[in-house]
Amino acid sequence: MSLARAAIRSCVSAARRVSTSSAPVAPASGPGFKMFIAEERGSPYSPDYRVYFRDESGPVSPLHDIPLWADRARRLAHMVVEVPRWTNAKMEISLGEPLNPIKQDVKKGALRYVSNVFPHHGYIWNYGALPQTWEDPRHVDADTNARGDNDPIDVIEIGSRVAARGDVLTVKILGALALIDEGETDWKLIAIDVRDPCAERLADVADVETVFPGLLRATVEWFRLYKVPDGKPVNEFAFGGEAKDAAFAHRVVDEVHEFWRALIGGQADAADISTSNVSVADSAHRMPREEAAAVLAAAPPLAAPLLPPHTVDKWHFISSL
Repeated sequence: MSLARAAIRSCVSAARRVSTSSAPVAPASGPGFKMFIAEERGSPYSPDYRVYFRDESGPVSPLHDIPLWADRARRLAHMVVEVPRWTNAKMEISLGEPLNPIKQDVKKGALRYVSNVFPHHGYIWNYGALPQTWEDPRHVDADTNARGDNDPIDVIEIGSRVAARGDVLTVKILGALALIDEGETDWKLIAIDVRDPCAERLADVADVETVFPGLLRATVEWFRLYKVPDGKPVNEFAFGGEAKDAAFAHRVVDEVHEFWRALIGGQADAADISTSNVSVADSAHRMPREEAAAVLAAAPPLAAPLLPPHTVDKWHFISSL
C-alpha cells in the first residue's frame, strides 16, 4: 500500500472513531485560553438575522476582540466560521454594525445564496475569516498588483467536521490562494482545524494533495465558477491558480494583521467599518461592557427560520471555461 493511501485510510479511520463517539470534542485549551460562544438573534434566512459573540464577560466583536492567534508560538490562529460546509447562504461578518455580528449578505435588496455549480453543492469547506485582520483597499499587493478588498482575510477550513455557524476554531494555516475578485486581491487561506484527525499529517500546502487528493483542484474550480450562474465572468487567480505555501501564507497574515492594527488604532481611514470593541487597548472606540450588552439586548430574539427560495437547490451546469 502506498504511503498516500495509508495516510488517507488512517485519517478516515480516525474520523470514524471521532464521529461515532458520544463524547464531545474537547476545545483547544491552555494558558490564556478563552471560550467564545455564538448567540443567534432574529430569524435565519431573513434580513434581521444576526449571530453575536460572547466571552465569559459578555458580548464581544468577532472582528476586533477575538485574538488572531490562539497560539502565536505555534502559529495557530483563530478562525470565525461564517458559512458551514454544504450550505449556500452567504453569511459574513457585518463590518458596519456595532460588535460586527454575522449576517446574511444582501445584494440589490435580496438575500444572497451561492449557486450550486455541478458537481458542487454549496460551500465545499467550512468558510470564514481570521479575526484582527483587514485587507486594506489602499494597499496594492506587490505579488498580485491589485488592491485589498476591505474585508478580514478569508479562510477555507478543509477538515472532516461540518462546523456550525459562529464556531471559533483553532486552525493550522497550510497555504493561500490569491483570488482576483472584480479587480481586488481576495486572499483565501487554506487551513485545517487542529482537532481534525488529519491535522498532524498536514504541515504545508503540498500535503493537502497527498491527504485530500483533488481538493485543491476543486477549490480553484469552485472559486472560478461560483459567480457565473449570476451572470458574472469567471474569476481569475494570481500565480495561475497555484496555492502558495504556508510560509507565504503566514507572511500575508502578518501583513493584514498590521493593516488591522492601523485600522483599530485610527491610522487607517475606513469610515464604513465599525471599530467598536470591548478589549483592544488604546482603541478610540473601546466601549464599556454595559454598552456592548445593550447592543445585544436591542437585537430581536431568536425566531423560527424562514424558508430559503427553492432555487437554492438548483444545480447549474457549466461547460468547461
